[in-house]
Amino acid sequence: MNILAIECTHAALSVAVMHASVAAEVKSTDWKKAAESLVPLIEEVMAESALDLKLLDCIAISSGPGSFTALRIGMAVAKGVACGLGIPLVPVPTMPAMAASLQAEAGSVIAVIPSRKGEYYYAAYLSGELSSGVWHDEVKRGSAADVVAAASASSGNGGSVVVGRGLNEFIPLLAGSGAEYREADHFSASALFMAAERLFAGADAAELNGVAPDYRQIFTPNGG
Repeated sequence: MNILAIECTHAALSVAVMHASVAAEVKSTDWKKAAESLVPLIEEVMAESALDLKLLDCIAISSGPGSFTALRIGMAVAKGVACGLGIPLVPVPTMPAMAASLQAEAGSVIAVIPSRKGEYYYAAYLSGELSSGVWHDEVKRGSAADVVAAASASSGNGGSVVVGRGLNEFIPLLAGSGAEYREADHFSASALFMAAERLFAGADAAELNGVAPDYRQIFTPNGG
């Protein structure tokens, strides 16, 4: 399959192309400038892959949760490209995709994404669930203490790992819990390919307007 994947939900920005089982990927540190950066990154990665846009089978988008603004921009760009080409847009849930990309040896992985100040989205997955590609949709929102409690409760099942981006505040909090923190440096657009291929079978180009970001909260002007 030929897939263009976009990941810009929080704290990072990347675009990748899968062509003939070979991935090309470009990344940017200007995450907060997604509106200006995303289209040039798509052009760059398509040039690097030497693949014509018209040969893409689908567009994969990391659908959230995450930053309201970044999700909205990423989804708008992905819809525009998919609609222009007349191909399906495949939303891939961010939390399990990030957890699955870790390939941890622990029995469970807790994916964490910042929400509002002092709050986090988090979801716990058994390693077997992640490797199967069949993921649950139970995402919670709570404090750091709630995340640590979930990690501690999961640690008895072969150990647990908390994975996130730039969440070093969890390192001391997890001390003595039986869980550890790992940075999600490995999670980028290319991590969406496997799930996108599986979900592609149910994708429909005619239903692009129905694909929406997974905000997980009601947006307010003071929100993140």
